[in-house]
Amino acid sequence: MPFQKVASDEFAINTIRTLAADVVAKSNSGHPGAPMGMAPVAHVLFTRFFKANPKSSKWFNRDRFVLSNGHGCVLQYILLHLLGYKLTLNDLKQFRQLDSKTPGHPETGHTDGIEVTTGPLGQGIANGVGLAIAQAHLGATYNREGFNLIDNHTYVFLGDGCLMEGVASEAASLAGHLRLGNLIAIYDDNHISIDGDTAVAFTEDVEQRFLSYGWHVTHVDDGDNDLEAIAKAIEESKQVTDKPSIIRLRTTIGYGSKQQGTHGVHGSPLKTDDIVQLKTRFGFDPKETFHVPQATYDAYHAAAASGAKEEEAWNVLLSKYAEKYPKEHAELTRRIRGDLPENWEKSLPIYTPADPAVASRKLSEIVLTAISPVFPELVGGSADLTGSNLTRVKGAEDFQHPDTKLGSYKGNYIRYGVREHAMGAIMNGLHAYGGIIPFGGTFLNFVSYAAGAVRLSALSGHQVIWVATHDSIGLGEDGPTHQPIETVAHLRAIPNLVVWRPADGNETSAAYLVALKSRHAASVLALSRQNLPNLEGSTIEKAARGGYVLREVEGEDLTLISTGSEVAIAVEAAKILENEGLKIRVVSIPAWEVFDAQDEEYRLSVLRSGAPILSFEAMSTQGWAKYSHEQFGLNTFGLSGPYQKVYERFGFTGPNVAEVGKKVIAFYKKRGGEVFSPLTKAF
Repeated sequence: MPFQKVASDEFAINTIRTLAADVVAKSNSGHPGAPMGMAPVAHVLFTRFFKANPKSSKWFNRDRFVLSNGHGCVLQYILLHLLGYKLTLNDLKQFRQLDSKTPGHPETGHTDGIEVTTGPLGQGIANGVGLAIAQAHLGATYNREGFNLIDNHTYVFLGDGCLMEGVASEAASLAGHLRLGNLIAIYDDNHISIDGDTAVAFTEDVEQRFLSYGWHVTHVDDGDNDLEAIAKAIEESKQVTDKPSIIRLRTTIGYGSKQQGTHGVHGSPLKTDDIVQLKTRFGFDPKETFHVPQATYDAYHAAAASGAKEEEAWNVLLSKYAEKYPKEHAELTRRIRGDLPENWEKSLPIYTPADPAVASRKLSEIVLTAISPVFPELVGGSADLTGSNLTRVKGAEDFQHPDTKLGSYKGNYIRYGVREHAMGAIMNGLHAYGGIIPFGGTFLNFVSYAAGAVRLSALSGHQVIWVATHDSIGLGEDGPTHQPIETVAHLRAIPNLVVWRPADGNETSAAYLVALKSRHAASVLALSRQNLPNLEGSTIEKAARGGYVLREVEGEDLTLISTGSEVAIAVEAAKILENEGLKIRVVSIPAWEVFDAQDEEYRLSVLRSGAPILSFEAMSTQGWAKYSHEQFGLNTFGLSGPYQKVYERFGFTGPNVAEVGKKVIAFYKKRGGEVFSPLTKAF
């Protein structure tokens, strides 16, 4: 349908611009420039194209919007308010204030209508790729002839800063390969970043770059005024169904300000006299602040009403779908609710000490093989390490455009390529869409490449699972470039991120059990390359508490505590010391965060007072002081060589740990006095 301009368009666009100036001025903090420059495209998109119901903000087939240049969040907050989401004018007045609904960058779960948390540049466009993959996958899985239940678009606003970040390049490259025709990016080409004109650092031909990725590319040269061209570009992009689209939109940052077109309006409030002239120029009373003409509200409420009708029609369609496809309907609606499959836990493998030693990366594969048939929402992948991570189970289908003959959009296994950071950000988008629990594989050391996305998983409460293999110096010959020494300490320091380092089969099953039940937390499963014996005393139930007593004795001289591949070494050391007449307890603590969440009585029963506690792990000792009196670890980089030799060189053997244990016992006996649990503290 050709674009029809109406009288309220200009009022609405200038309402957004003046509101942006007022919001940032009142908080004396923020970025007014991008919202003022992008007001026209935002208005056209949300009043003419965007499909959503503000009164039902989680309607499943809504279009998704991502503000990748999240510093411009004033624009998004204004739009949400105008459309009728749970965001009042008073909320706009509390921008960037403590406990407000309008924080300094968009946060999912905090503000109604925000799909993903953005701020670090480049993350949002990568999240958008995840949202688009989710739609394509779920649509291919559940849509039937006459029942296009899942056919929404994902729209992403992004700027020069996003395009400079490497994660955006990784994600855009994959999106082009996958031919995600439901993804439309709008690039705010205003030639300004914090350092000033982009001529100082960013002069590439963005259109040619995205053409090489396989995207549909178009442009609008006057994004400040040419509403018809903006609408035409969006409509053209919607018609391209076999490629993602990007619209290069030439805008003037801070349009209407005396500083328009300069970096001076990028991240600072407009001065009072500038706001006065801005409002006067646009026909607003300069004495009024936070003024919204009724015509503007009417235009946006009409768009919201249209979205409500879309949802009503969708609900009718869903009911008819239930009649014709009851099994698929039941599964889809269960996934939308976030309920897990009934009795899926019974599929988890259980082990005894008689079972052979197996690497925990293989144990992970065994779990995935066991639960995948009853867990359709599991969508996995790997960053080009499928054969090493063991993440692709038998019978899996690759997620690929069907024309490639390499798979289909029904496929639940994503070939991410060597793109760890994009994989992390895309998984955040997959989870944000709903109905999907994503997991992705790489070496533990390379999770560091994706640290920005991992942090946002935890901050946003995305249920993302990292299958992080080759977890220590135990990977051996690849040497210190691949051996993660500090990585686990870094990941354990991130709030709401559960790091598992399972010691055997039961602990690996427990890791998946808890990770899949943790609907609002991210998980990293640090898994071994070398074989690990199944331990006497381990069970899924015990390990699911994050820490437990593996080997109990009364009147102990020492408690050894460890994780992962070192727990078997602790057992060996305990037996050596026992033969010398000493009493040794062994504690396994595969997930610190889960153990910390247990009640105090339980935690003190595991790490009790009365004898010294020695922790050891074949990586950094950082953090272990909260659980132990003495720490033995690896505070240097690893070495290249067969893993047994590397372990021997650094002293991670039963006999050496026994010697270290004897020194600890002797020290505390000589010192005298009662030994209290390290958990016994004031707070």
